[in-house]
Amino acid sequence: MQSHALEMAHVSAAARAGNGRFNFYAEIHKALRAYMADTLVRVGRADPADVAELQHTVAQVAELLDFCASHVAHENGFIHPALEARRPGVSGPVADDHVGHLHHIAHLRDAAQGLLVCDAAEREAGLQALYLALALFVADNLQHMHVEETVHNQALWDTYTDLELIALHNALVASIPPAENMLVMRWMIPNINAPQRAAVLGGMRQGAPAEAFQAVMDTVRPHLNDRDWGKLTGDLGMAAVPGLATAG
Repeated sequence: MQSHALEMAHVSAAARAGNGRFNFYAEIHKALRAYMADTLVRVGRADPADVAELQHTVAQVAELLDFCASHVAHENGFIHPALEARRPGVSGPVADDHVGHLHHIAHLRDAAQGLLVCDAAEREAGLQALYLALALFVADNLQHMHVEETVHNQALWDTYTDLELIALHNALVASIPPAENMLVMRWMIPNINAPQRAAVLGGMRQGAPAEAFQAVMDTVRPHLNDRDWGKLTGDLGMAAVPGLATAG
């Protein structure tokens, strides 16, 4: 994707068009971008001679790939049917991308697991091969998410009300198992902006059991600096006790 003036104008126009509308992709795609970038960097700096580090790196790659596969399933199961119901054909190119992503995920999973059983002399080459393949996967996904946030969002805004989109979003979120949802929160909350954090967690605080809300706050606290944590607890009307969220 070329970052020339016309492309930037297109991006800006798409962003303005969605101003004030419910954005289906905004927060989860920030989570995905951060998770992919962190994992790619981790693979790139992994020491092939350090078995424990290698195991942790492979575990994160596997967890990311599971996350990506689930994301594909969620979009295929909820967003694409909604798009096709009112704008037939619009999701076709992205649906084709999803098929390719699943094949790529399977290849990356095999390559990562292979590092755990290969000879020590082959680990450096194996890590480099995984790094390059993962970089291409990330690059492909970055462009893929751009299409979703421009073309797909515009189709959703043109054909659905915000109330309809929120109901669809809530149905999707309700289908996510608790463990996966906690992983989403771990990567989403630290990587969205302060107003988005307050909106997401404020809504959760109102609708979820207190212990579930507290578990999310405890999960994200280590990944927020003191300034961001102070903003969040202030926005939520809570005391900024280090490592703990308590009612103010």
